[in-house]
Amino acid sequence: MIELKDMQLLTALARHRHFAKAAEASNMSQPAFSMRIRSLEDKLGVPIVRRGNRFQGLTGEGQMIVDRARSILDDAKALDQEIAAARGEVTGTLVLGVVPTATSYAAQLINRLHQAHPRVLARLEVTTSLSIQQRLYDGTIDAGVTYSDSVGRDHINLLPLYDEIYVLLASEPMLAGYGEAISWQEAAALPLSLLEPQMQNRRILDRIFADLDLKPEIMSESTGFMASIVMARAGSVAAILPLALVEALGPLDGTRAVRLTEPEQTRPICLASVDRQTELTTICALKEVIATSA
Repeated sequence: MIELKDMQLLTALARHRHFAKAAEASNMSQPAFSMRIRSLEDKLGVPIVRRGNRFQGLTGEGQMIVDRARSILDDAKALDQEIAAARGEVTGTLVLGVVPTATSYAAQLINRLHQAHPRVLARLEVTTSLSIQQRLYDGTIDAGVTYSDSVGRDHINLLPLYDEIYVLLASEPMLAGYGEAISWQEAAALPLSLLEPQMQNRRILDRIFADLDLKPEIMSESTGFMASIVMARAGSVAAILPLALVEALGPLDGTRAVRLTEPEQTRPICLASVDRQTELTTICALKEVIATSA
């Protein structure tokens, strides 16, 4: 019989696709990890891993076992949380994948969750929308705060959260002469700092500029907003940011945020979670917090 520990090791190997990384994530030495996988193959009488000089993937039997193991581990986690809920407490770990533009919103949401249920440990992992979709299916995150149009609908529940609105943050001298709003055409003429092209937010902005037949002056790119904000405060660039982030940060000395208009663009952000027969109590608690703060 396969033990839960074996299932956890197999799913770690499928996720990392590397023995050393999977062993480290499982708090084991690589030799002990490899020996445990080999022992499981001997016990089951089927090869699980295609081996060479390095990890070459799972066999057909191995992938079948991993798919089933993920479902069983998910059920085991749900059972643990249900038992705790039966005692009148919501507890457990909630792993939340979040796109960079929604980080501030997610942090505020987790803060409200902690106030309502202090025994829930929330782990917020900032990542791409593509990664969120993949990790929802492989069970390495419990839910995701992401763009509604970037998540497949198969076996996924989407709870609308808010519409992402875009503002331009720049130094006061750079915005001299502008009022409370600036057009996309005017923004394209300024030196800009944006996220890297593989990020969904950057792809959205690229599409907006392309639809308006604009070629923005991009001076820098990064995987997060901090570098853009620092450079905007220094007066060297302007940054296009989600309004939710700017509101969470509050006033930044020497800078001003103005709405991007002509046309005003929005994108829907949602909470995405796997459609389970029995939903995790931590996700139920999170949805209750969302409902009460709407």
